[in-house]
Amino acid sequence: MPVIGFIGIGAPHFHSLCLHHYILHHFTLHESCYHATVHAGIMGEGMAARLLSETIAGHTADSPLLIWNRTISKCEELMNRFEGKHIKICESAKEVVTGSDIVFSMLSTPEVSKAVFDSPSGTLAGVTQGKYIVDCATLAESDMKRMSEAVEQKGGLFLEAPVSGSKGPANTGQLIFLTAGSQTVHNDLTVQTALTAMGKATHYLGDIGKGTRAKLVVNSLMGTMMAAFSETLVLTQSMGLDGSIILEIIGQGEIQSPMYALKGPKMLKGDHVPNFPLMHAHKDMKLAVDMAKGAGVSYGVTEKAEEYFREVKTVISDYSSGINRRLILNEKHTDDKQEDSMLKAQGGVRCITVT
Repeated sequence: MPVIGFIGIGAPHFHSLCLHHYILHHFTLHESCYHATVHAGIMGEGMAARLLSETIAGHTADSPLLIWNRTISKCEELMNRFEGKHIKICESAKEVVTGSDIVFSMLSTPEVSKAVFDSPSGTLAGVTQGKYIVDCATLAESDMKRMSEAVEQKGGLFLEAPVSGSKGPANTGQLIFLTAGSQTVHNDLTVQTALTAMGKATHYLGDIGKGTRAKLVVNSLMGTMMAAFSETLVLTQSMGLDGSIILEIIGQGEIQSPMYALKGPKMLKGDHVPNFPLMHAHKDMKLAVDMAKGAGVSYGVTEKAEEYFREVKTVISDYSSGINRRLILNEKHTDDKQEDSMLKAQGGVRCITVT
């Protein structure tokens, strides 16, 4: 039976962050400090866990799950969680590829992906004839094409497979895979079984790069939806309306969305535990805006939403995108004490979220 490897289990970053609200066009925000735990790289852990829990890998000594992560503690946590499963923690991405037939990779950014892929001890260094590489990250189209060409030059095959979904769907096997590239890899029985364990749907889109195009289209829409939704909740509470009732009304009409139903109550409660970190949400928005410019497509609404995300990111780095709910306040609220009192009375909503 083919041996499966997984690169990128997830690296947690713990930061106590002071959030400085700022002025953006006609929105005014005042400095205030919040403390939170921030987790980045939260997708790979859930995906690898599904391969183990659904007995796709790790159920016998002949079919172990080989894993590597930049932060070794995440590998150890996964091994402890699945005590009794056959898991091997590798010392490098190269070792994972060398020892596996099929390798899934889920890394956070284009920069990290390039570093791991190109390193002398990285992914490409382990590729030999017949190896299958399935990359699930959201990168630029050019990144996917470059990696695919490099893998094929060494005799391997490459499948682009970015996912739609965040932490919850990753943990429960409800991701949507947007694949492109090698049909041989895509149609492989073990690959299909693994994708089914990790996701609820797989869409094959054709030549390499089209999976990334689809992912950026989807995530840019999500970002603009959440920016608008956040402003709606800000206006709701600024007008003295009950946010929970407005959420109920939204959920009963044509504009209802599972995302609004899931995120809205968290936004009202100030729950910013990250499912999709802000830095990654903005990365996808920026890639989508660049893609639209390259195609000569007017993308003005998304460009404005990307601008909001970028402004927030420069202030708060890699905090959960859920903090964005506190992004927006009308200009009239200029007194800190008055504002804090108002926010306390109204539940404290003032920004964009994509948790």
